[in-house]
Amino acid sequence: MAREKSGRADPARTLALLWRTGEGPTRGPKQGLTVDRIVRAAVEIADADGIGALSMRAVAERLGVGTMSLYTYVPGKAELLHVMFDTVLGESALPDAAGLDWRTALERHARADHALAQRHPWVVQLWGPGLLLMGPQVTARADSALRTVADLGLTEAEMTHVVGLVDAYVRGITQVAVDVNRDAVTSGVGYEDWWAESTPYLERLIQPARFPTLTRVWAAGSYEEAPDAGFEFGLGLVLDGIETLIRSRRPAPAVAPESPAPQE
Repeated sequence: MAREKSGRADPARTLALLWRTGEGPTRGPKQGLTVDRIVRAAVEIADADGIGALSMRAVAERLGVGTMSLYTYVPGKAELLHVMFDTVLGESALPDAAGLDWRTALERHARADHALAQRHPWVVQLWGPGLLLMGPQVTARADSALRTVADLGLTEAEMTHVVGLVDAYVRGITQVAVDVNRDAVTSGVGYEDWWAESTPYLERLIQPARFPTLTRVWAAGSYEEAPDAGFEFGLGLVLDGIETLIRSRRPAPAVAPESPAPQE
């Protein structure tokens, strides 16, 4: 009996799905199904209700077919998640870095990833190296990002770490925003409403004499900003650090020899 597999995906079968190198189903009734239809239905479920609501049964119900019929196309939930992630990465074209300096190109990559997570909040749970297998979209994105830093004097390891650093920053700040939005939906109280309701009580408890710096920041309204309001600010700081590394790899300019002093 097929099982609802949600742990470690089978590498060979997952890669065959991602790259569409496997043969189509050869058994079972014709349902008009394809891997693409199954993936689209799964993405719609995850967008609406989160990864927790995703199951092979839920996908089958959305498609109006029996659950068992899905297993002739997709081995299980674990493999499906890989294909879902790779599919949504391909929704928009890769950032065009032609003629751009490395910093502008990496900014475009970071903003594109941030926008992707806003459209599909569930991707932050799958993002990152981990056990995510590289499909065609993941591969194209990685190659494109690495090309932006390929001719800056960095080693291959440093190139990888630079791209990984930007990815980690985007993933981290996006995760906070996704968590806050999820909590707002679960509780039925919006982020701004939550702070408006809590502030009068907190202001009585958090005394300026005891917490002067926090009080100053609080009074400026920083805690009421959206969780990812500092996205551009933080991205700039990350890129500043990368720029320092790149400058350290550039050879020092040659110093012209001093002309001899004129003879008296």
